[in-house]
Amino acid sequence: MLATKKVVIATHVYTTGPAQDLKDYLVNNRCGKVLFIGHPLFYDPKLQGSGYELYIQGDKKRETHGRIKKIPEVLAYVKDIILNVAYVMRTGDKWDLYVGSDNLNALSGLVLKLLGRVTKTVYYVIDYNPKRFQNKMLNTIYHKIDQVCVTYCDETWNLSPRMEVGRKEYFKFSGGHQKVVPVGVWLDKHTLVFMGHITEKQGVQHILDAVPSIIEKIPDFNLLVIGGGNFLDSLKSQADKLGVTKHVTFTGHVKDHTDIEVMVSKSAVAVALYDEHDAKGNISFTYFSDPAKLKTYLACGLPVLVT
Repeated sequence: MLATKKVVIATHVYTTGPAQDLKDYLVNNRCGKVLFIGHPLFYDPKLQGSGYELYIQGDKKRETHGRIKKIPEVLAYVKDIILNVAYVMRTGDKWDLYVGSDNLNALSGLVLKLLGRVTKTVYYVIDYNPKRFQNKMLNTIYHKIDQVCVTYCDETWNLSPRMEVGRKEYFKFSGGHQKVVPVGVWLDKHTLVFMGHITEKQGVQHILDAVPSIIEKIPDFNLLVIGGGNFLDSLKSQADKLGVTKHVTFTGHVKDHTDIEVMVSKSAVAVALYDEHDAKGNISFTYFSDPAKLKTYLACGLPVLVT
């Protein structure tokens, strides 16, 4: 479906953020056309000036940016709105969706919709503050534009529920089609990782039993088992019997711990299974220990599933 869609994203740039994540998602999924418009958030000689990137079917076809210039803030805002409209008009296309990150970029989308150059507009609200500017008149204008965008854009994506509440509490404003679209964690793989000595008491066999159910909901799920041991061949045989071999990766023994940390850090979630008692009913030695693998998982920045 994305292969036939044309999407414009307009944002102010300093570091990467949700607008760039949206661009990456569309480009990686080979959206028909993506026009990514970026303006410097403020004057900084290290930043590029206003410009755009054009992607067709996931491939970058054009990129152009002007030189950044130091001009009064209000004039910069007007300049950004005009450039948004000009960049889109210059393509000669009619775009299916325009996503404006902040109210000035969203306002440009409404202008383009009136001109018949975009079909639907989204107001993507990354930051919201009732007192955005110390200048009272400027602050009033800013929030009036916010309310216009919420009212007339097809959807408003608020980063948090407090944004909609703030409009009601401070400005007695409600309306539009507001949704909460929080920033998530960008995961490019559905990989669950286990690292350790591969013995029966480690419980990896129980994870394998769950894989057929998991892949019904997550078709590209992968279980990464790092380590060697006397139970490894049994696990490989179990994966084969369950028909999930292509969803399970067994590395065998890995000598260099740095290599292990690299593999762990590229995964999405880590798992560690512990029983209070061993197979003979005795208290397990791990009950009294402080397992190092949990620290490795956490140091690599992974959420951990642990019994």
